[in-house]
Amino acid sequence: MDFDPGQPIWLQLVREFTRRIATGAWPAGERVPSVRDLAAELGVNPNTVQRALAELERTRLAVAERTAGRFVTTDTTLIAAAQLGSARAAADAYVAAARGLHLNQDAALGLIAERWRPDSPTDASIPTQEH
Repeated sequence: MDFDPGQPIWLQLVREFTRRIATGAWPAGERVPSVRDLAAELGVNPNTVQRALAELERTRLAVAERTAGRFVTTDTTLIAAAQLGSARAAADAYVAAARGLHLNQDAALGLIAERWRPDSPTDASIPTQEH
């Protein structure tokens, strides 16, 4: 994982762990990898991982069981909210990029519709906003 030096690593880990839950990489009810394993995988301090996992517990995406470790929530409503939140963040990033490129709303939405199906042909002529 490449970390953004402009943001706290623990916060980036919260987003990554939330993404793993939202995509099913960490399925509902499954045990979350240990702090030590995650720290080794990501090349970060275990305390940083612990802080990120504590935030997942605070948001109830993960549940700690005293002697068994942490588990992904089985609350499908919380997981669906995490999926929507991740999608919303991606949409915000796309809108910011499209605006930065001076695309108009129709062009930006057209790109989404075009890309929705992987077998759709691409169109190199994308209208931009008039200045």
